[in-house]
Amino acid sequence: MIRVLVSGATGAMGEVLIDLIKKSEDFKVSAGFSKEDKVCDEFTIYSDIKKIKEKSDVIIDFSSKDSLDSILSLALDKNIPLVIASTGFDDKDLEKIKKASEKVPIVQSGNFSLGVNVMVYVSKLLSKLLDGFEIEIIEAHHNKKRDAPSGTANILFDAVNEARDNKLSKLYGREGFSDSRNPNEVGIHSLRAGSINGDHEVVFAGLDEVVSISHHAQSKKIFAIGALKAAKYILDKENGLIDIKEILNIGE
Repeated sequence: MIRVLVSGATGAMGEVLIDLIKKSEDFKVSAGFSKEDKVCDEFTIYSDIKKIKEKSDVIIDFSSKDSLDSILSLALDKNIPLVIASTGFDDKDLEKIKKASEKVPIVQSGNFSLGVNVMVYVSKLLSKLLDGFEIEIIEAHHNKKRDAPSGTANILFDAVNEARDNKLSKLYGREGFSDSRNPNEVGIHSLRAGSINGDHEVVFAGLDEVVSISHHAQSKKIFAIGALKAAKYILDKENGLIDIKEILNIGE
């Protein structure tokens, strides 16, 4: 059995992940980390990460960027492979993750869904094939999501931008009056309402024709399933940052 330390254990994604682990024959929860202490039937959730004594084979983090330093510290101190599924990281945070990966294997992604990562792959291809088409990215999430735009929207932008030699720039929303649209700008639009699990669309608009690709998450389980697949994959891997596309077998 693979022993999983769940970070963000009392959050919505943490609870989904724990439920999947309980039904799994391959995994068990060793302990949890969250904002409040809680004793469960099979494991304990700690609010102080330094109090965690249980041995773990892998950490899966579905908390928030606020917990990053604590999670990295635990992974480094205990030499535990780490799957980071939280979002909202800035460049400084990503640099911390990259540096930590020199000592432990880490998978970090804004989205662990197979469908979303295929969408990223196809969006990059479309950006190259539809050179000259203008691009907009639209994402929608539930009303409790703190970061905007979503990590997935940023991943999608990076994909279409790379396909165009990094000449594109982000524009967050639109308002007021402006000159004609800059063909190299990508409008990124965020919706926060209701209980939307996560919707993403990339629009490629040309003269008299539009091509779009979209993904709609119908359950949070898809993200937890991908995170567990990543957790199993990195157990015997060498130190370094491992690309989610490698784990999901999505080739370039």
